[in-house]
This record gives sequence, C-alpha cells and structure tokens, in this order.
Amino acid sequence: MTNLTDLTVAAIRDGVAAGTFSAVEVAEAFNARVAAAQALNAFIVTTPEAALDAARKVDADRAAGNALGKLAGVPIGMKDLFATKGVQTTAASHMLEGFTPQYESTVSQKLWDAGAGMLGKLNLDQFAMGSSNETSYFGNVISPWRRNDGSTAAMAPGGSSGGSSAAIAARLCPAATGTDTGGSIRQPAAFTGISGIKPTYGRCSRWGIVAFASSLDQAGPMARDVRDCAIMLEAMAGFDPKDSTSLDMAVPNWEASLNADMKGKKVGIPREYRVDGLDADVAKSWDDGIAWLKDAGAEIVEISLPHTKYALPAYYIIAPAEASSNLARYDGVRYGLRDLPDGANLQEMYAATRAAGFGAEVKRRILIGTYVLSAGFYDAYYTQAQKVRALIARDFELAFQHCDVILAPTAPTAAFGLGEKTADPLAMYLNDVFAVPASLAGLPAMSVPAGLNREGLPLGLQIVGRPFDEQGVLNAGLAIEARAQFSAKPEQWW
Repeated sequence: MTNLTDLTVAAIRDGVAAGTFSAVEVAEAFNARVAAAQALNAFIVTTPEAALDAARKVDADRAAGNALGKLAGVPIGMKDLFATKGVQTTAASHMLEGFTPQYESTVSQKLWDAGAGMLGKLNLDQFAMGSSNETSYFGNVISPWRRNDGSTAAMAPGGSSGGSSAAIAARLCPAATGTDTGGSIRQPAAFTGISGIKPTYGRCSRWGIVAFASSLDQAGPMARDVRDCAIMLEAMAGFDPKDSTSLDMAVPNWEASLNADMKGKKVGIPREYRVDGLDADVAKSWDDGIAWLKDAGAEIVEISLPHTKYALPAYYIIAPAEASSNLARYDGVRYGLRDLPDGANLQEMYAATRAAGFGAEVKRRILIGTYVLSAGFYDAYYTQAQKVRALIARDFELAFQHCDVILAPTAPTAAFGLGEKTADPLAMYLNDVFAVPASLAGLPAMSVPAGLNREGLPLGLQIVGRPFDEQGVLNAGLAIEARAQFSAKPEQWW
C-alpha cells in the first residue's frame, strides 16, 4: 500500500470513504511522522489523541452508514494562532504561554465539523509578525529543504506560517491552516514548494484568531496542491455573525468547479513588478508561468499597478498601527503572562509584563504603530498610508478591467538561510514586496510551486484575482500546476 503520509487531502478523503484504509490508520501514520520530526520544530504542541478521536468517529460513522464530511479522515495541522478549546494557544509568544482557551475559533470548528482531526498546533512567527519563522518564543522552525551544494545550513520556511509550510513539505500533515496579513500564507508556501491561498478578505471568519492587524488578517488553507486548497477552503469559509467583517455570501463549490482551461481568459503581467536586479531564477520562473498560461489558452496582457512602490511602506505603517492597538489587551490582568515585581503598582506590572512577554520584533512593531498613531504624527503617517491603500486598491480595480487574473512572483528570492537577514529588518520586510499589495486591497491571491532554483530550492508563482473570484485564482493555479509538474520534495535528513 502507498505510504499514507504521501497522500493528498483528496486521496485520504476518498480512500477513507471507499474503505481502502481506515481513518485511524491515517491518523496513526501521521502521528508517528510528527513524533519523528522534532528536529524541524514545526509543532509547539502535538495532539495525537485528538487526531485519533476524530478518526475513530469517522470510522464509526462510515461503519454505521452515516454521511461523511468533506474532510472525513483527514488529519491536519492548526497554526497556533487559532483558539482551540482545551488546547494551549500561544501565538508563539511567551505572553500567551500556558493560555488554554475555553472556546473554539470559527474556522477550526468548521474543519472539525467537516471531519478533520488535529495533529497539533503549528509554530509561527510571534503574533504572526515575521517572514522567516525566527521570531517564535518556542524557537525557529527549520525548513525541510536544503541547498543542493552539500551545505547543512538551516533554511527559513518562510513566515509567519512557517510551521504550517514546513510540516506540509515534510509530509507531517497533508494540509494546515495559515493566516495571511501581508503574505504569511503565500511566501512560506513558495519557500517550501507547496500551495496556499489567501481568500478575499472576509471570506473566512477571524473570530477566535489571535489578532495582528484586523483590517488585513485573513485565514486560508495550505496544502500540497491546488485541489487540496480548494477542499480545505470550502470547509473553512462561510458567514459568521460573530465577525463584523465576515462576508454574508454562499460558499461556492470550488473543488467541483476546478478547470485548468484558460481559453478566453486574460492574464495581466504588472510591469512594476519587473524590478531592477530581480533574481534571475525568479524572473525565469515568471517567464515560464507566462508561457504555461499561454499554453492553457490564456491571452497575456501587460498591465500597470502604478502605486506598487508605495505598498510596502503603507503596509508597514497600517499593520503596526493596528497591532499596537490589538496588542494593548496583553497587560497581565485577565489572561496570559503576569510579571509582578515586588512592591510594583499597576502601571509597573503592565510595563514588566509587556517587557517580558513580547519578543523584539513584536516590540519593534508596537513602537512603530504607537508612533504613527500618536497625536503629532497620525495625519502625517497613518492617514497618508490609508490614502495610499485606497490608491493601491484602485490600481487593481482598473487593472481588472483589462484582465481576469494577475500573475507575478510570490517572493523576490527563494528561501534564505536562518540568521541571514535577522540583522536587517528592512531586508526581511522586502520579502513581502510582491505579496503585500493584494493584502492591502483585500484580494484573493495564491502561490503555487513553479520549480527549483539553481540551489535546488523551491520557487512560487502568485496569482491574484478579483474580489470573490477564488475560483478564477484556483483555476489559473491548476493550469500552472498541470504544466509545472512540480514533484520535488525535500530529502529526509531530520
């Protein structure tokens, strides 16, 4: 029998339904794989019993002839930003270490209702702030990929959803949840040779997800291929009255409507993304993607997104501003860490708790955010950034009058080594240069694997779609996937 941990979400779901293997066999195989991969540090907490309990229920339902859910028998990883009832939820921060929610996030509940089981809580950048998974209080996640030059240097799995991307690439889980504020699903997917989609803002409920920047945060699926992302997204999406930004729209049947035929579709290529000094391998993969979509029947058109160069600066004003507001709740009073020096008053307790609980990157962003929201600078920075955001959204609106989807690289480079960019925050922030514009505009965007660079590391291509057109994005992703024929996987060293 095929190694169960090599199967996709669709293959596991269909195999369990057909009785080819049991859900318990699948859960046991993945539990063993997770337990043997501690060197990757992808999980903060493992929950093997939760995975087995869900699997036993699926097997019992199948034996009784009951209808099975969309994800029946599929064990998944849960990014540790989603509240899980009775299971520690930390956002990878000392501030929330030991916090056990008494409620379940809407997205995770939908996944459990669909028959999925939880293998554990996945590591991430602290409070989802980072592009390399080096800001976690619980240690760096290490990518299963290595350069092909014989080096054993630890590579970044991308961020903030680095635990999710590393776990899927290493076959520790067939799929996982991610969240994307400025590229945190797409960039780690590109770095590890998997697929991931950030849906339209509001498509998935934010209720029960630890907040970073509320006008940008969006949950989405990460998996090995486009079909699996469609299956996961169907289970995750839907209206939630508990989230005021949730879209009150029916969830389309994305999987059933998948179609790699691009005839009659126009694909926009933004000229502003052809930046000087673009990595040669990234540029080649982009050209390959253009050729693949042409081969699928699409017409290629050049478009302009003139305010692209302002996207990153606007994002790094808006996101920290919202973070400084959201993270004000961590004060040592109601939950999480409390640092109370002898004889301290309330103000001193606040200060001591926040000093001890937040990591350096989180503190940096809180300081930036508080600064741009302060009385003398609000109009000069925050108001201006919001105006730029509106212009960026307008750029996309105008571009979509000439095309159906937009194709671009996901990230400006392949994965880099851990520690290579930590000394320069700006170099780290530039990782999100191609991902941030779609986030600011709230658009659906996906990364699919496009091949390997000369160092043997994965590269991703990004498809951006119109609001609510996840189907168009998934279909273009499927067309690329069918032609890229990406089958590389990391050689096991862990």
